[in-house]
Formats: sequence, C-alpha cells, structure tokens
Amino acid sequence: MSAANPTAPPQTIQTQRPGVPFGRLVAVELRKMFDTRSGFWLVASSLIISVIAAVIVILVVPDESLSYEIFGAAFGTPLALLLPIIAALAVTSEWSQRSGLVTFSLAPNRAAVIGAKAAASIIVAVVAIVFALVIGALGNVVGAAINGIDPVWDLDATQLVYLLIGNILGLLIGFMLGVLLRNSAAAVVGYLVYSFVLPGVLAILAGLQEWFRDLQPWIDFGYAQQPLFDGSDLGGEQLAQLGTSGLIWFVIPMALGLWAVLRAEVK
Repeated sequence: MSAANPTAPPQTIQTQRPGVPFGRLVAVELRKMFDTRSGFWLVASSLIISVIAAVIVILVVPDESLSYEIFGAAFGTPLALLLPIIAALAVTSEWSQRSGLVTFSLAPNRAAVIGAKAAASIIVAVVAIVFALVIGALGNVVGAAINGIDPVWDLDATQLVYLLIGNILGLLIGFMLGVLLRNSAAAVVGYLVYSFVLPGVLAILAGLQEWFRDLQPWIDFGYAQQPLFDGSDLGGEQLAQLGTSGLIWFVIPMALGLWAVLRAEVK
C-alpha cells in the first residue's frame, strides 16, 4: 500500500504479454523448412528435378511433340510428389522431433502455429510451382531453338491456374495427413497410400462394380481433381464432385486432426 494513502489498493503486476504476430510465425516456419539439412535438400531437390526434367524433355521428346504442355507434365510430376511431403513434415516436426513443448511454450496459440505452417507450406508451393513454370517456359523456348522449330504454347492462363490449384490441393492433402497423424513416417506412408494405393483400389472397384462407376467422381478425390491437370473446363457438376469428395477425404479428416492437435498433450 502507498504510504501517502493507506487505503489505496495494491498495484497489480502486469503478467500478460502480446501474442506473437502471425507474420512472424509464418517467417519462423519458413526458416524452419530450410534450416535443417533434410528440409533444405527436400525443397531444393524438387527444383533441381524440374531443371533435369526440362533437359530430358529437350533431349528425348520428338520435335513434333515438343510443347509447353510436355514440359508442364515433366516438371509437374516431381512437384506433385514432393510438395505434399514437405507440407506433412512441416506439421509433424514438433511431434516427431519432440520440439512441440518449446514451440507451444513460446507461441501458446496452437491454432495460429498450425495456420502459420499451412501458410508457409503454400508459399513454398507457389514459389516452387512458379519457378518450375518459368523453367518449363525457358526449356520450351530453348528446345524449340535447338530443334529449329517454333515453340508451341498449348497451355493458356486458365490451365496454368488450374495446375497451380491442383498442386496446392495436393500439398494440402499432405498437410492434412501431417495434422491427422502427427508422425513424420506415418504421414509420408499415409500420403503414398492415399495418392497411389487408394486411387487404384477405387478404380478397380469402379471397373468391377457398375453401381460404383457413377459414384466414383463424387467419392474419389483424386479422380475429381483430374480436370485440374488435364486442362478441362470445370463446370458446375465437376466443382460439385470436387467439393463432395473433398469434404469426405480432406475437410472431415482435417477437422478431426485440428481437433486432436488443439487438445493433444505435448511432451
């Protein structure tokens, strides 16, 4: 109490501190992706493979088949495989490497941390895809010049946007599995099963069972995403199929994973 005013209430000590800004969290997550040797080379390898793919296309593909779409398919395949793994590892690092106690002590708002990881993963994906598109364009020009033909630009702006959206959706699948499983090895294996085993099983089921053939576009998320990579126009039915299958295979598992992450005990 103050000596001049003995009835004055004791002064309280301010213990609250402002939260960590979201932009700073995103910057930290981006730095964490490149700080480790494995993270750096995983991101770098996706870009290096795109360059190698462009060179292989120039050397192998016949002149009459050389086009920007061929380059897009060449560099799109490795990116579609590696980017979701990068996103999954960005989420599972706190749980597999037991650094979650430090992370969530410094930034107690787990939802903000998970959101920052998602934003950082999408930023890396967009930069990598744009880089690959530029390399593909350069490869198309150089390849046409080497072979003495005119470059063929058979991908318009809408198709490029579809490719970007398709790759981001694939990345978010890996992110969702990381949130749901919270283990690096399990998330990587889960993504491989999700992307390569499950579509084959559903395709076999559609081939053998006529009743499932019409339901496949509404249930198989990978099948519903094919128009994004084929350059087809997305109509109302295709968007509805993408939304319905995405609700089953992405939205609901992501919601369950977020619920578990926000309540799981950190050790």
